[in-house]
Amino acid sequence: MTFLYTLTVRIIKIFRLVLLSLSLIIASSCELEEVAPFLDKTIYNDIETAKAAAKGIYAGLTSYNAKERGIYVINGFSGLFTSGKNGQTITNPNASNLFSLKPVYDADSQAMWSAYYSVISRCNGAIENIITGESAANDNIIGHAYFLRAFSYFQLTRLWGDIPLWTELPNPANLHKAKSPSKDVYALIVSDASQAANLMSDNSSSSESLGPGFPLKYAANMLLAKVYMTLASDTDLGDGKTEPEYWQLAYDEAIKLKNSGKYFLHTSFEGLFTVDGENSTESIFEYQLSETASNNQMGRNFTPWRYKEGTNAFGWFQVHASVYDAHVAQYPTDPRLDGTYLTTYTNQGNGQTINSHPITNRTTFRNSNPPFFKFAVKDVTHTAQYNNMNYIVYRYADLLLMLAEISNELSKDAEAIGYVEEVLNRVGLTPHISYLGGKESFRDAIMREYRFELLGEGEDSHNNRRRGYDYFLNNTILAHNNNPNKSSQYDLTLNTDENKVMKLPIPLEEVTTNNLIDDE
Repeated sequence: MTFLYTLTVRIIKIFRLVLLSLSLIIASSCELEEVAPFLDKTIYNDIETAKAAAKGIYAGLTSYNAKERGIYVINGFSGLFTSGKNGQTITNPNASNLFSLKPVYDADSQAMWSAYYSVISRCNGAIENIITGESAANDNIIGHAYFLRAFSYFQLTRLWGDIPLWTELPNPANLHKAKSPSKDVYALIVSDASQAANLMSDNSSSSESLGPGFPLKYAANMLLAKVYMTLASDTDLGDGKTEPEYWQLAYDEAIKLKNSGKYFLHTSFEGLFTVDGENSTESIFEYQLSETASNNQMGRNFTPWRYKEGTNAFGWFQVHASVYDAHVAQYPTDPRLDGTYLTTYTNQGNGQTINSHPITNRTTFRNSNPPFFKFAVKDVTHTAQYNNMNYIVYRYADLLLMLAEISNELSKDAEAIGYVEEVLNRVGLTPHISYLGGKESFRDAIMREYRFELLGEGEDSHNNRRRGYDYFLNNTILAHNNNPNKSSQYDLTLNTDENKVMKLPIPLEEVTTNNLIDDE
């Protein structure tokens, strides 16, 4: 930072410290004013109010800042999307910065950061105030708290790297928190997720469970598998185990979920992203959203412009044309194309046909890249701001692709191809020849398959980076920048600076209020 900026930040910190010291409830990383009720240990004395509190932790993840703005940040930083938010032009602030992999301090990242730390604070309240071993119901509730704390920290450290690590409730003595190395954050995630897998219920109908729609213990196994896959790709973040050992740990966790017999592929890929596809056998972890609860504006934000009636569909996500073209080139008849992208539709305002891609004459920013369709309201007569469709966080198809990748790394060749076949069989496809070219060829093919199957569902940003900067550079950034059909008018140019493209900057509000973070 420049001297002037550093001085300004320090002055702001001193001023805010005076204000914050006057408050009995301290608000820094974890936004504690909002979650004060969850810090009251008496709510955990009765099992029904304790269950309600546990559901309240999940409600924190369905808040606008955690969900809509969080999804916007995660997808925006993947290198696969562009945005028309704040202007249908390639030079709008979001397209120029976050979506071009040139992240700066921005309101959406700040909001996501604060919302996830609020969830962590709620988890800390439950973990401190519930005693394990007293009842199955208590164990399940604290298991959910461990799961959600692990999940939240996994979301945060994947985007920001070294971050403040809160594991205790607030008090006037711990106003500030220095960043902990990402390695320490991963150690906590592994510990928390392991405890969650042991404590959470495996039956949504049991008396101790939170009920239908909430994840079972196997969601913690899936989280652990994802964490171990990350550590296998970057052993410096781990506890000294070798790459093969981490792949084996990932396999051990993933296969528990596979062998549970509780999850199966939904009959229809497109059906997963409709109200009728909610809480299907494919869903492992799903946010419970509804129009009446006013906790879902995804249809407003991410439904393509004028796809539905009314004027409150903003269509803030468009997929890079090069991503769509690569999908079509690999699988020309793939039914997943229609479930993922919207290339042609009727403008509900004037009845005219909108062609977004592929077209021969790209004349505007809006019609040069296909809208992302998974999160759209599918009912064109819908006019409300809120909508009903749930958001699936973890699903069985992702698990199968994870097992395919893990098995390939462990040289379980027949097993690896079998998982790919299971995913592709649903859409009438078979594994292409790249899967048969050896370990490296299979690795590249499965990394592309994640994109074809799971585009926009929250894992792209991490999957694109998980194998390191060079892999991200060559397989995402340069693959887009060097596309011969790239237009300087309508296609973003993605940044190639390793210091910028791999992690987001710590939000400015955290820098200015936390005296132990001065280096941002």
